[in-house]
Amino acid sequence: MTGAGKTMVVLQVLPALETGGVERGTIDMVQAIVAEGGTALVASAGGRMVAEVERAGGRHVALNLMTKDPVNIWLNAAPLARLIRREGVTLVHARSRAPAWSAWIAARRARVPFVTTWHGVYGDDFPGKRLYNSVMARGERVIAISHFVADRVASRYRVDPQRLRVIYRGVDAAVFDPALAVGDRVHRLAQAWRLPPGAPVVMLPARLTRWKGAELLLDAMALMPFQEAYCVLVGSDQGRRAYADRLVARAERLGLAGRVRFAGHCDDMPAALQLADVVVSASLKPEPFGRVVIEAQAMGRPVVVSDHGGAAETVQPGLTGWRVPPGDAAALADALQIALWLDPEQKAELADRARDSVLTYFTTTAMQQATLAVYRELLR
Repeated sequence: MTGAGKTMVVLQVLPALETGGVERGTIDMVQAIVAEGGTALVASAGGRMVAEVERAGGRHVALNLMTKDPVNIWLNAAPLARLIRREGVTLVHARSRAPAWSAWIAARRARVPFVTTWHGVYGDDFPGKRLYNSVMARGERVIAISHFVADRVASRYRVDPQRLRVIYRGVDAAVFDPALAVGDRVHRLAQAWRLPPGAPVVMLPARLTRWKGAELLLDAMALMPFQEAYCVLVGSDQGRRAYADRLVARAERLGLAGRVRFAGHCDDMPAALQLADVVVSASLKPEPFGRVVIEAQAMGRPVVVSDHGGAAETVQPGLTGWRVPPGDAAALADALQIALWLDPEQKAELADRARDSVLTYFTTTAMQQATLAVYRELLR
């Protein structure tokens, strides 16, 4: 409920509901709005996660918000404005640029508050791009998912600090719980990925694209003095077969072919992370946040991350993991070796610290409550 006793009706807009952090954050907020006694609407082009919106108690409205054509962006504002008026929407929350333009126009027409979340760091190095991006800075409240993103938004788009809020992404610690991801769930994955019992596992959970650092990880594995660890790359190539083939060739050239596993997409990430002795985020470009890093820490896994972007904000060096210079294979190899050499007592202590850090700072509940507070602030 709002401060005035009026029912909160929130419309979230995004391009589609296929997979990813934007989609997951949207569904998390559907759950929070409904739990608050409000009405949660989501407008997008649809996708596999529409069912999750509906299971969470929300309602999906299909609209072609994936378009980047200026004419269609303008035309999409009219049905959104009608939706806002018909459903008594009290606040619009945009999560991506193209649909944000349509939603901003519609919100202005209907005279309701407009909120944005910067889920990424957008390039602005060619004419017109900064203007295109600027819609995300036009919210009456602008949410950034890390201080790294917030600093960039404030400096490049001159967002007043009074409008800017940093709200970290969250992990559901009841799902990412090492006490629950046990037994057949883990055993099935170990068998499917042909991992020998007891073999050390270094895991990179990320889609197979160059900037995520899979090649760097292979180079680091080849530099490690003891060659018994297995490397598991968990993530879809999303049709980039040429890049996946390049990784296979690189592994063979480095003498790693027998110890590299291409796991593809995984539907049970808690069980996957439970298999890992160390989890890596080796991104060559700064991550806006890096959700997989907090998922791994929630599972009590040691993490090694590139020391830039939002991912660096989630790791306490030497306490919950290690940060290494981006693109430095030797430093990555050294950190991996330290993580793999931890004795059982050290591993248990690190696991407790890592999970405690997530429970303190990076839960889904914390993200939901902070976002609801932004809504209430505007709806009063």
